[in-house]
Amino acid sequence: MGSLSVLRAFFAILSLCLLAASAYLLWSWYDGEWVRDAEGVLRRVREDWRLWTGGSLLAWSFLGRSVVLLLVARGDTDPMRLERGNGTFVDSPTGARLYVEIHGSDDLPPLILTHGWSLDSRIWHYAKRELARHFQLIVWDLPGLGQSKRARAKVDMRGFAQDLAAILQLAGGRPALLAGHSIGGMILQTLVRDQPELFGREVRGVVLLDTTYTNPLKTMILSGLAQALRWPVIEPLMRLTILLQPLAWLAAWQSYLSGTSHLSTRLGFGRSVTRTQLDRTARLMTMQNPAVTAHGDLAMFRWSAEEALRACPVPILVLGGSKDIVTKAEASEHLAHIAPRAQLQIMEGANHMGPIEQAAAYHSAIIDFAQAVQFRRPTPL
Repeated sequence: MGSLSVLRAFFAILSLCLLAASAYLLWSWYDGEWVRDAEGVLRRVREDWRLWTGGSLLAWSFLGRSVVLLLVARGDTDPMRLERGNGTFVDSPTGARLYVEIHGSDDLPPLILTHGWSLDSRIWHYAKRELARHFQLIVWDLPGLGQSKRARAKVDMRGFAQDLAAILQLAGGRPALLAGHSIGGMILQTLVRDQPELFGREVRGVVLLDTTYTNPLKTMILSGLAQALRWPVIEPLMRLTILLQPLAWLAAWQSYLSGTSHLSTRLGFGRSVTRTQLDRTARLMTMQNPAVTAHGDLAMFRWSAEEALRACPVPILVLGGSKDIVTKAEASEHLAHIAPRAQLQIMEGANHMGPIEQAAAYHSAIIDFAQAVQFRRPTPL
């Protein structure tokens, strides 16, 4: 989501400042200061505190990740892994080449998961293990992220919705359940708006996970400040990231090694996040092309589908986190209010990355919803 991208950029700048400070201190120690002693002889004087401080900052710049993880996350009982299954590629009408994995038996009802921005389908580690027992689970990488290739055209939500419609064809004509986290939920709403004929015919139900209905800067915490900073700070920073993509990528990896990227990512989790959940999420965000993520952030700032769900004929489950700082619970409440067949469930203690941190609770809610709607024919409005 755009607000987390901005936080990652600022923390990456902080990490570079620490690295620059270490370089300055080490150089100033080596260079020293020439002073004349009582006998009139010039001697180089070095201050040891510069050596130790500079060395410590340099070590933190490349090894701080482990310390940060120990301090800000819990130990693991069920480690998260970044794994790929047997994937294939689907060509989209947009020109994108989409990486897709299918898990579970084709005798089970199809469930298509769309991940959040700056991530890829490997974020669904727990879902691929648990939900594939109940569904034929289809996960995919958004264009330009993971192994999916985007067309030369600009990144936009309408194109993403067309890509999702192409993925929907993998259900083989069977009514499917669509679920999307963060930007994934925004893409689902765009699909409802642009291709409403799919809903009730090829789509049996929709699950919106920690998402919003408009520019996410308007539904995050400190939204007034975020919107005030949009034009003078945030958008120029995104465009600078696009122009300086190789340097931005190097800065992102240095931030990952120092642990500052983990601090920014930690803001999207609740109190029970584990070390592997935090580290793997931060790593996925670091691995993505920063120019692509910046283009996507700019697209989100210009997006709104506030009225899209009013005409949606299928049941909708809206799952929001009570502690979500990126898409506040009020955004989930608004979505549930405007959709005629929506039900709302606020997950207590969940932040924006609730589907990872509280995977079992989210999965249970999705399974219960699917059982309620899977064999019930949607009624037209």
